[in-house]
Amino acid sequence: MAVPRNLRRQPANGSLVSHCTHHHIAVFLLTFFSYSLLHASRKTFSNVKVSISSQWTPSDLNTTALELQPYELWNSSHLFPNAEEATLFLGTLDTIFLFSYAVGLFVSGIVGDRLNLRWVLSFGMCSSALVEFVFGTLTEWLHFYNKWFYCCLWVVNGLLQSTGWPCVVAIMGNWFGKAGRGFVFGLWSACASVGNILGAFLASCVLQYGYEYAFLVTASVQFAGGIIVFFGLLISPKEVGLPELGEEQEGSAEEDANKPLISNNEEDEDDQNYSIQASDTSNQPKAIGFFQACCLPGVLLYSLAYACLKLVNYSFFFWLPFYLSNNFGWKEAEADQLSIWYDVGGIIGGTIQGLISDMLQKRAPVLAISLLLAIGSLFGYSRSPNSKPINAFIMAITGFFIGGPSNMISSAISADLGRQELVRGNSEALATVTGIVDGTGSIGAAVGQYLVSLIQDNLGWMWVFYFFILMTSSTILFISPLLVREIRLLLHERRLRTRTG
Repeated sequence: MAVPRNLRRQPANGSLVSHCTHHHIAVFLLTFFSYSLLHASRKTFSNVKVSISSQWTPSDLNTTALELQPYELWNSSHLFPNAEEATLFLGTLDTIFLFSYAVGLFVSGIVGDRLNLRWVLSFGMCSSALVEFVFGTLTEWLHFYNKWFYCCLWVVNGLLQSTGWPCVVAIMGNWFGKAGRGFVFGLWSACASVGNILGAFLASCVLQYGYEYAFLVTASVQFAGGIIVFFGLLISPKEVGLPELGEEQEGSAEEDANKPLISNNEEDEDDQNYSIQASDTSNQPKAIGFFQACCLPGVLLYSLAYACLKLVNYSFFFWLPFYLSNNFGWKEAEADQLSIWYDVGGIIGGTIQGLISDMLQKRAPVLAISLLLAIGSLFGYSRSPNSKPINAFIMAITGFFIGGPSNMISSAISADLGRQELVRGNSEALATVTGIVDGTGSIGAAVGQYLVSLIQDNLGWMWVFYFFILMTSSTILFISPLLVREIRLLLHERRLRTRTG
C-alpha cells in the first residue's frame, strides 16, 4: 500500500529555518511594513470620522465650537444639515472606496503577474499617499469642500491601494514555500492589524491639532515607505542567485515542503500520483488567465466565504471607533486607542491558527471552529457593559476569532490556492488568485459598509451585530464542502497511520 507522502515526511518547520537567509528576513519585513502603511492610512479615515462629521455640520449643533464672524465665511464647510447625514455620507465613502478597491484588486492581480511587482507596489503606495494628502489635508487648508470631489478622490485611492495586497502576497509566495506557511503567513498577515494600530496611534497623537494633520502624517510616512520599497525590495530569490521555489531536486525535503495543501482529489496524496504530476512542471510557466484562476479548485468557495467574512472584519475596521464613541459616549481619542485591542486579537489569532493548520496540514477545520466561536463572541460583545476593561477584553476575543480566519484566507490560503497542483511552479498565478479572493472579499465588504450605516440608522447597533452573526454563519456555509473533504482526508490519513503501525 502506498503511504501518503505527508504521513512519512518530517515536519517542514526545520526545513524552513535551515533555508531562511537574511534576504528572506528583509523581504518579510519590507512587505510587512509596506502593507502596514497602506492600512494605517485607511485607519486614519475611520479614526477621524467624528471630527470630520463635526466639521461638515453647522456650528450651532456643536456646543464646543467658537462662534466666528463673518458667519458665511466660517460656515462654508458645512456640507450637511445634521450629523446623521454626514455619517451616512462617510459610510457612502467607505462603500465607494471598497468597491473601487475590489475592482482594482481584480486588475492589480493580473497586472502584478505581468509587470515588476516592486514597481507596481511602490507606485501604488506613493500615488495613494498623494491622494490622501489632497483628500484630508489640502482641502482643509484651502477650505475647499465638495462631495463629488471627495467621492472622485476616494475612487482613485481605492484603485491605487488595491495594488498592495496582491503584490505583497505574490512576493511572499515567491520567497516562502509550504514549509510552515500557515505560521509564517499567519504572523506576516498581522501587517494589516499592525497598520491599524499604527494608524490609530498616529491619528490620536495629532488629532488635537485637527484631522488634517492625521492625514498629513500618515500620507508622509506612506510615501517614504514607497520610496524605500522601490529601492530595497527583492521580488524573487533569483534576483540574488538563490533557487526559485520548486527548483530543488525531486524527493528533497524542501520540494516536499513546497507541495501545496490544496490539491484536486484524495489520490493526489499518493507517491505514484505525486511523481507523475511533478514531471509536468518542467515547462516554462506563463501568467495564468483570469478565468483559469477562477476555475481552480477552492478559489470560488474561498472567495465567497471571504466576501462574508471581510464584510464583518472591515465593519469593525471602519466603524469600531465610531461605535465606541457613539454608543458609550467615550472621547474620540480614547475610542481610537481602545479599538486597537481588536487588532491585537487578530494578530494573535492569525498566528496561532496558522500554526495549528500547519500541524494538521489542513486549513478548513481550523477556520470552521474559529468562526463558530466567533458567533458566540459577537453575541457577547453586542452586550458589553459600559466598562473599558471588559469591552477591550471581549473585543480582543472577537478579533481573535474573526481577524484570525480573515488573515488566514487572505494570505496563507491564497498562497495555497495560487500554488496548487494545477499551477505548481507557476509563481505568475499568485497575484491573480490573490486578487480574485481579496477582490471578491472587498465587494462583500463594500456592500456591508452601506448596510451597516443603514441598519444602524433604522434599527440600532444591536441589529448590526445580528447582521454580523448572519454573515459569519454564511462564511461557514461556503467553506462547508471544503471542510467535509478535509475532514474525510484527516480520517483517511488516521486510518492509514493505524494500518502502518
